[in-house]
Formats: sequence, structure tokens, C-alpha cells
Amino acid sequence: MNDKRKTIRTVAILAAAILIVDQIVKILVKTNMYIAEDIRIFDWFRIHFIENEGFAFGMALGGTVGKILLTLVRLAASVFIVWLIAKLIRRSGRRSLIYSLTLIVAGAVGNLIDSCFYGLIFSESYYTPAVLFPPEGGYGHFLQGRVVDMFYFPLFELDWPQWIPFFGGQHFEFFNAIFNVADAAITIGVFWLIIDQLFLSTKKKEEATE
Repeated sequence: MNDKRKTIRTVAILAAAILIVDQIVKILVKTNMYIAEDIRIFDWFRIHFIENEGFAFGMALGGTVGKILLTLVRLAASVFIVWLIAKLIRRSGRRSLIYSLTLIVAGAVGNLIDSCFYGLIFSESYYTPAVLFPPEGGYGHFLQGRVVDMFYFPLFELDWPQWIPFFGGQHFEFFNAIFNVADAAITIGVFWLIIDQLFLSTKKKEEATE
């Protein structure tokens, strides 16, 4: 098997694994928990079910138009990254760069599935777990689904002393973001991409000039 075929196979396996795990976890949470329900695994690790309208870690644009626009932007970005990955594979680009982009696009597509289809296939999750494919129809329309988040790691928390400027007296919790498998894939992919561009690409250029 040549290098290009190996890369294509690895990209396909990596993307499929992220998407499958992401969707399985989301469906299990959606059909077994209600919004704001909290399952404490450890003091520093909880399954806390929330839904958000936008990008990773709850960033969003307001209103129905903003929601649809955000979904279309995510779709366009995903298509562009897939095109870029295909181009890099054809040109035998660095596999490190290709795999980092694969993590990013797989995570983006994972959340895109929620945004596009969850409003059509799930009932609401307020006060009771959602029903998959409810007879009366889903809670929303195409492109207007909400992204399911559940992983919560409040590793530690403290109250800032009053004498500290700006933050004095405020409560601080680390890490207070609630995220999903797709968000984790995007975050890892972005860090990997930064490391690749800062160090690996420079090293490759230096080797090529020697």
C-alpha cells in the first residue's frame, strides 16, 4: 500500500471514529438525561447535559437567522477543510498537518450534524429525556438544531481575595467549560496544527535546505 493510500485510510478511520463516538455519546445523553441534569463521576468530573446554539463551548449568534448563518458558516468551513485535506494528500503533504486538519473537520462535522438534524429527529429535553424520532416531530427545523454538550471538569475552584484588582471577591472555577467529543477533537486539532506550523514545518524546511 503506497503512502497516499495509507494516509487516506488513516484519515477515514480517524474521522469516522470521532464522528461515531461523538454521536453515540450525544444520543445516549439526549435520550437518557434532561437538560441541566448532572451526574457526578468524581468531584472533578461530571456529566452535565446542556445544549447550545453555536460553535464550540457555547459561542453563538443570536436569533433564528444567526443560528442558520452559523450553521452555514460551519458547513462552508468544513467543505473547505475537506478540500484542503484532499489537496494535501494529492501533493503528498505532511501527514502531521493532514491529521490535525482531520481532527478539526471531524469535530466540526460532528457538531454540524446536531445543528442540521437534531431539531428534526429529537423531541425537547426539558424536564424529561428526549425521544428519538417522536411521532409528533422534532423540536425544530432543518439547520436549527442545538448542539449537545456534556463533559464538565471543574478541576478546582476558589474565591479571589478582595484586594486583587478587577477580580477581587469573584468566584473562579477551572475548568468550567462544558464540551463534547467533537469540541475536544477540534481543540486537539487546533493545538496540533499550531505545533505543526511553529515547529514541524520549520524543521522540514531546514532539512530540505541542508
